[in-house]
Amino acid sequence: MEAFNQHLSAQPFAARFVEMVICLTLFTAMVSAKLHTHIFVLRSTPVKRLCGTHNIITVNGQFPGPTLHVRNGDKLKVKVHNQAQYNATIHWHGVRQFRTGWSDGPEFITQCPIRPGRSYTYKFTVTGQEGTLWWHAHSSWLRATVYGALIILPRLDTTYPFTFTRPHRQIPILLGEWWNRNPMDVVNQATRTGAAPNVSDAFTINGQPGDLYKCSASDTFSVSMKGGETNLLRVINAALNTDLFFSIASHTMTVVAVDALYTKPFQTNVLMLGPGQTTDILLTANQATGRYYMAARAYSSGQGVPFDNTTTTAILEYEGSSKTSTPVMPNLPFYNDTNSATSFANGLRSLGSHDHPVFVPQSVEENLSYTIGLGLIKCPGQSCGGPNGSRFAASMNNISFVPPTTSSILQAQHFGMKGVFSADFPDNPSVGFDYTAQNISRGLWSPVKATRVKVLKYNSTVQVILQGTNIFAGESPSLSISMVMTSYIVGAGFGNYNAQTDPQKFNLVDPPMRNTVNVPVNGWAAIRFVADNPGAWVMHCHLDVHITWGLAMVFVFNNGPDALLSLQSPPRDLPLC
Repeated sequence: MEAFNQHLSAQPFAARFVEMVICLTLFTAMVSAKLHTHIFVLRSTPVKRLCGTHNIITVNGQFPGPTLHVRNGDKLKVKVHNQAQYNATIHWHGVRQFRTGWSDGPEFITQCPIRPGRSYTYKFTVTGQEGTLWWHAHSSWLRATVYGALIILPRLDTTYPFTFTRPHRQIPILLGEWWNRNPMDVVNQATRTGAAPNVSDAFTINGQPGDLYKCSASDTFSVSMKGGETNLLRVINAALNTDLFFSIASHTMTVVAVDALYTKPFQTNVLMLGPGQTTDILLTANQATGRYYMAARAYSSGQGVPFDNTTTTAILEYEGSSKTSTPVMPNLPFYNDTNSATSFANGLRSLGSHDHPVFVPQSVEENLSYTIGLGLIKCPGQSCGGPNGSRFAASMNNISFVPPTTSSILQAQHFGMKGVFSADFPDNPSVGFDYTAQNISRGLWSPVKATRVKVLKYNSTVQVILQGTNIFAGESPSLSISMVMTSYIVGAGFGNYNAQTDPQKFNLVDPPMRNTVNVPVNGWAAIRFVADNPGAWVMHCHLDVHITWGLAMVFVFNNGPDALLSLQSPPRDLPLC
């Protein structure tokens, strides 16, 4: 073993990283892994919320959908029967699909959709990940109601790294959004008119709005705890379009993991989760016997941008407390409290140290800079619902993504199909400007609509600077990078990124590793990863309203030098376009 460690230390970073992946894969194969088989049936189901009954799309009639439990190293096989009236796919958010990109799920990126009346089986292994992830639909706005938790437990021969306590129970807490209309009708109307879609009517905790909404008190979700007991709460932001603050009255939370990566434990009174993000917290019942609200409401940093300003609640009740007593309400941050959001983000650190740093690339071969813009395009011959009769359009590097329709990008790449996409996504903005200025030239407001990808050679080390802009409206877009589980957030800041001074402040020892990056409002974030997992991987805004407007791009990772480092062959039941 000592000789092997010396061998690794003598290799360049990229070579060491891929050798570790191979060794981990071999080790996984040697350990007794369990196969978990599930059947998902998507269908329309009547559900009563906010005084009315609505037909929503569910999985197996459940809202939220079923929670799946696996262990690190286990295999999952999920057959999806689409009995709904819409095209559908299922995305396993944050799962590192090593060589199994056909099971990642984003519509027209890794697969064509499952048509109504058809089925498709997702097969993959969960390797090297522990903690909380989730699954959701990845077709239009179906994920408003089609989602559920994916809990990854440690291997049987290991345990959690937070040895200072052992949780008594583990409880998924899924934060969501609710519309009193069919969410598909909401987005379709916005797409047809070019206007912004209506905001949600409520937020939910485990599918229930809670006490503060009409006709909802009797179904409020509750958690019972004994005094002195410690539970592990697995908090997931499954909301469609909203960053959320989350707090528990009178209680301090100890963060121990985010996005299926353990962190250095730190205490906080408030969490901030972007859509798609997960946070594992230890909660100890160390207050007076009573009832306490768990509550969530929006963090909305956009100037003049409409948002749902309601508050969802669940109840933490100590055994022995009166069921009729009024729960204590937490002091949630104000909706635009960027300081609280930033403070929480700055507290996250992975388990690396100066003696044993995490495997973040210390140098990069591909240095990319992507601007994020929310702009407008004209509607020739008609008046659309956006400002001044225009239509909203979002972009990266002024390219507004148009998904293909005749094939998925992964199929086109794998089979060498022409005309599906072009491999010329720009590495840098075509025009440099003061990205966060208040009065940006209107000539920069209109993006180009195209289907372009960035191709990366196998095992290359990559840095991406995600630069927010103040084109039309400055918001805090939450970018989902579900394909790269080794995406380390090495830096972030406000204003324009400075290529000379900002890298000097990068954290290359214990940066957090996430599958969803929150770019500060009118600011930037720097991520690094290794392109060691062949396939087509979408990087997109996880505020779904922005995906609709084109805020996405696709990385294509080339195959490795042999079959074991290359994409597997497509399954026989892969849906056709």
